[in-house]
Amino acid sequence: MKRLACLLLLAPAFAAHADRTGQAHRAEPVDPAFQRCLAGLKAAAAGEGVSAASFERFTAGLHPDPSVLELLDSQPEFTTPIWDYLAGLVDDQRVADGRAMLQTHRELLARIEREYGVDPATVVAVWGVESDYGRVFGKRPLLVSLSTLSCAGRRQAFFRGELFATLKLLQEGHVQADGLTGSWAGAFGHTQFIPSTYARIAVDGDGDGRRDLVGSIPDALASTANYLKRAGWRTGQPWGHEVTLPQEFDTSLAGRGNRRPLSDWTARGVRRVDGAEVALPASSQAAVLLPAGRAGPAFLVFRNYDAIYSYNAAESYALAISLLSDRLRGGAGLVAAWPTDDPGLSRAERRRLQQALLDRGHDIGEVDGMIGSNTRRAIQAEQRRLGLQPADGRAGRRILEALGDGP
Repeated sequence: MKRLACLLLLAPAFAAHADRTGQAHRAEPVDPAFQRCLAGLKAAAAGEGVSAASFERFTAGLHPDPSVLELLDSQPEFTTPIWDYLAGLVDDQRVADGRAMLQTHRELLARIEREYGVDPATVVAVWGVESDYGRVFGKRPLLVSLSTLSCAGRRQAFFRGELFATLKLLQEGHVQADGLTGSWAGAFGHTQFIPSTYARIAVDGDGDGRRDLVGSIPDALASTANYLKRAGWRTGQPWGHEVTLPQEFDTSLAGRGNRRPLSDWTARGVRRVDGAEVALPASSQAAVLLPAGRAGPAFLVFRNYDAIYSYNAAESYALAISLLSDRLRGGAGLVAAWPTDDPGLSRAERRRLQQALLDRGHDIGEVDGMIGSNTRRAIQAEQRRLGLQPADGRAGRRILEALGDGP
């Protein structure tokens, strides 16, 4: 009921309007409750260093977007099967593009490694996962999303802090308001910093006196390395390794918070899948991860995994960056298979699936590899037609192969 009340409060925002992206829209009716909320935030923003003039300038003409409220509880890191999540983020295309970026920016990345101690592959892996190397910044107008979340829904206090941080960055001239877009929750730029993290961590990587994580690749990559360094990154150490476990391994010992000395895990029969020794002291603290249970891949993770995890506190996210960084270093990928008979699809495979759906007359929009509601509905219709169970609209290998022979 509380969520419904928030949506009704902001209902007028479904009309088109003129926003901070610079795009032209039809006039939208003023939402009195939203405007009262903004007026009340003005004084609080002043306490955070945002001048009245700046507040008025950057919030003028804003209208709320109720759709962001529905996203508060549906982050893909927590709702998508890990084999689907990783299949799209650690695919051959992202690996090839990342290796090209390592070459293109090798001098910059070498300088960043000297200054912050974080290796190029890890920095580029964050870049690849967060924005596909600068191709996908997020389409939602940042000020619209943050002002909406500051005035309705849960966690309003948190989002108000992010709104004020954004306004201060704009006031100081680090970024520009026009065209400023990001994720629904306010992350933006090449490596998707939330505004408060941007304010604390971002650095000037190109020496122009600004910290511009939108327009400057040097700023973005140096800031990412600075973040990891401050999160406890240890130079020259691995994030972890894929491992094999003995048959009698006690799975209750698994979990990122269950740290034990490396010597303890070794004594319990935990071994790298490639048979190599772990190049760390026996006293090093480590944890065993079983993200899909005993039947799936197992990982032994160290302090640098925690630094990656702090960037976005989700196991699947941290594994995506960790595994992508291994592939960028030349690794072959996982040895163990995920415990599913319907593996996830790479972005290229998702595009093939979308084309197959279009060929069968489904109106799903653009073939872009992004599995949205229209694609899921079309998949579900085809699953029912073909008698595939469950008819859940999931984009997996089974439906791709079932549609592979043409209409």
